[in-house]
Amino acid sequence: MLQVIYLVFNEGYCAAAGAEVTRAELTAEAVRLGRLLAELQPEPEVIGLLSLMLLQESRRAARSSPTGELILLENQDRSLWNREQIAEGVAFVEKALRSRRVGTYTLQAAIAAVHAQAESAAATDWGKIVALYDQLLGIQPSPVVQLNRAVAIAMRDGPEAGLTHINAVLAQGGLADYYLAHSARADMFRRLGRKEEARSSYEKALALTEQQPERNFLQERIRQLK
Repeated sequence: MLQVIYLVFNEGYCAAAGAEVTRAELTAEAVRLGRLLAELQPEPEVIGLLSLMLLQESRRAARSSPTGELILLENQDRSLWNREQIAEGVAFVEKALRSRRVGTYTLQAAIAAVHAQAESAAATDWGKIVALYDQLLGIQPSPVVQLNRAVAIAMRDGPEAGLTHINAVLAQGGLADYYLAHSARADMFRRLGRKEEARSSYEKALALTEQQPERNFLQERIRQLK
């Protein structure tokens, strides 16, 4: 049940295709269902999922421009983040963590809470985020978690370190058709000044996504490399 609710939320949080970055009606419905389930069965992972959804939803207003352009986390206007949802989400994740029955949703919520409480990307405790991803990998050893950990390592240790880890994840083969993996790899190349390799990876990512704001973002990145 938790997985189904989170799938609904994710389709609203980052639509698989179409002209919009988000679909507010889906995220709102997922949060409503999460609240209902938390009332009926206040288990730690139910509370953790509700926390995760609230913390992610708190950034919705800052995730795209008035004209629909995608805005990455590091460039978002944090004054637009919903502080009430952040406070509620942080309180829920702290409650879930106190149970000491920590699962995947609670750990993801803990990661989201670190982001939500940071004043900027530079001020984020990336070491804590990497440590939380290490814990998450211990119970959910998926390529996507490995990729997210690699990006956090890049923020902590620099793009060269991040690239090494992203290459290792891609070498496993599980994310060959996952556009965010190629986009992340492209960003490492871009930050290292390796323009041709960055362009090639951005083009791979572009070929793998149907969401128009993502496509516009990737096309702009490619244009900037010329």
